[in-house]
Amino acid sequence: MSQRLRAAFDRARDQGRAALVCFVTAGDPTPAHTPAILEALADGGADVIELGMPFTDPMADGPAIQAANLRSLGARTTTDDVLSIAAGFDASVYDVPLVLMGYANPMLRRGADAFAAAAARAGVAGVICVDLPPEEDAALGPALRGCGIAPIRLATPTTDAARLPRVLDGAAGFLYYVSVAGVTGLQQAEGGSIDAAVARLKGETDLPVAVGFGIRTPEQAAAVARVADGVVVGSAIVELIGRHGADAPAAVRAYVKQLADAVASARKVCP
Repeated sequence: MSQRLRAAFDRARDQGRAALVCFVTAGDPTPAHTPAILEALADGGADVIELGMPFTDPMADGPAIQAANLRSLGARTTTDDVLSIAAGFDASVYDVPLVLMGYANPMLRRGADAFAAAAARAGVAGVICVDLPPEEDAALGPALRGCGIAPIRLATPTTDAARLPRVLDGAAGFLYYVSVAGVTGLQQAEGGSIDAAVARLKGETDLPVAVGFGIRTPEQAAAVARVADGVVVGSAIVELIGRHGADAPAAVRAYVKQLADAVASARKVCP
C-alpha cells in the first residue's frame, strides 16, 4: 500500500508538476458527511489525501483545525468511524492514496499492532503521527512497516544536519517539511527559506519532499510547487468545511481545482 504513495508522486513528476496533498478532519461536520468531502477532494485534483484523526488536544494545529476537531468530536466520531470512512473511500477508483494524520493517543490506545492491522484493512497507505518523534519509532513504526504502511516523518526549520538522519531513518512515502515553526494555518514561510530547505532535504533523501503549513492560495501553492515534490494544503480547506457544513463538497471541489490548476502550471515556462 505504501507504494501507492510513491506512485502518486512519481505520476505527478512524470507530468512535470508537484503533487497536491489535501488535508481534512474525519467526521467534520459528521462522519456521514466526510465521504462526499473525500470524493470532492479527489474530483478537484488532489493526488494524496490526509485524513485527520480527531483528538482533544491537537497541539500542532491552529484555530481552524482545532475547531474541526471539536466539531468532529461533537459528532461523536471514533477511531472506528475514521477507519470505516477510509475503508469506504475507493482509493483505487480515484487513484488517490489515503494517509491518516493525527496524534499518538488515538493510534496507540488499543495497541500499535491492532491499529496498524486495522489501518491496513481500511486501505490506508501511510500514517503521520505528529507527536511521536523518531526516537520513539519502536512504539508504532515496526507495526506500520509490517503491514505495508508508510510511516511519514516531519522535518522542520529546526531540523539540523545532526538530527536529519534520525528523522529519515525508517521514514517512507514522503517527507513532510513543516515550513514554519508554530501551528497550522497562521503564517507562511518566506519563499527563499523554503527553496533552500527543500534543496537541503532533497540532497539527503530520495523520498519526495512535500511542503505544508501556511499555504492557502493558488499563488502560494504554485510558488511552493516550483521547488517541492508536493504541496500540502489543510487549514484553508477545513475552513471551507466549517463555513459550508453539509454543503461543503461543492465549495471544496471548486477550491481544490483552483489549487490543482495552479500547481499543474507552476513549472511551465511561457514562450
